[in-house]
Amino acid sequence: MTTDHRTTAKSPVQKAALAVGAVFLLVGVLGFIPGITTDYDTMKFAEHHSEAKLLGVFQVSILHNIVHLLFGVAGIAMARAAATARTYLLAGGAVYLLLWLYGLFIDHDSAANFVPLNTADNWLHFFLGIGMIALAVLLTRTRTARTTR
Repeated sequence: MTTDHRTTAKSPVQKAALAVGAVFLLVGVLGFIPGITTDYDTMKFAEHHSEAKLLGVFQVSILHNIVHLLFGVAGIAMARAAATARTYLLAGGAVYLLLWLYGLFIDHDSAANFVPLNTADNWLHFFLGIGMIALAVLLTRTRTARTTR
């Protein structure tokens, strides 16, 4: 009896979604590790009073870390097919651009900052949003052949 070991190669957009998902999963885990997350003992579930910072820069909370974990799992799961990988990158990018706008307009010391967000988070969200959307669009472009007459 022989076993068929053929594997289907992943498309570039699937590889990108898998990589982005893996990074989010890693960031979610790292957010729960004291030392990698400074002021770990001040971490709250979800509010702006959480002074814990991933790598000493990005303000995090338990909710923030859980969202990273879930976002990572979604990316890995959606990387199984090109269409869902593209959707993950497009929708995820849009969510991150909305988070960027949210972070720009809320008062970081108010109860509305429940995520919590700081300036470093805001700009990271901007670049993540643009980057994810760019990956989705650029990696799924179809090349059209020029016709000559």
